[in-house]
Amino acid sequence: MEASDPNQSHEAVREYGRNMIRPAMIRWQEVARQLLSATSRTEEEHRDAVINEINQLLDERDALQADIIAPFSPEEEVLGKELVALEKEVSAALASYTKRIRIDITAAQSKKEHVKSYVNPYGKVARDGTFYDTKQ
Repeated sequence: MEASDPNQSHEAVREYGRNMIRPAMIRWQEVARQLLSATSRTEEEHRDAVINEINQLLDERDALQADIIAPFSPEEEVLGKELVALEKEVSAALASYTKRIRIDITAAQSKKEHVKSYVNPYGKVARDGTFYDTKQ
C-alpha cells in the first residue's frame, strides 16, 4: 500500500478500488491492524521491542488523526464504521496487554518480597516492648 504524502492536504483522496477514501483513513486501518498484531505477541524476551513498536504505531495514529476531519464521502462513512469497530478491538487488546504487564510486575515484586523475607525472617516482626538481639 502507498504511504500518505505529508505534502497533500487533508482533502486529498486516493482511489481505493472504485471508492474515494483519504489515505489517512486507509493508513489508520493498517496501523490498527498492526497494533492488533503487536499486542498478540506475548513473549517476555521481546516485550521491550513490542512496547516500542506499539508506541511508534500509536504516535503515527495520533499524527493521522489531524487528517481525518469532516466532511466525509459515503465510502469514508462506511470505512469509518469499520474503523470504529476495529478501534474497540484495539482498545481491548491494548488494555489486555497492559494488564498482562501489570500482572508480571506484581508477580516480580511479590517474588522480591518473598526473597527478602527468606533472607531476613525477622524483618517484619513487631518490636513493641520486646527485646530483640540484633547481633548475629
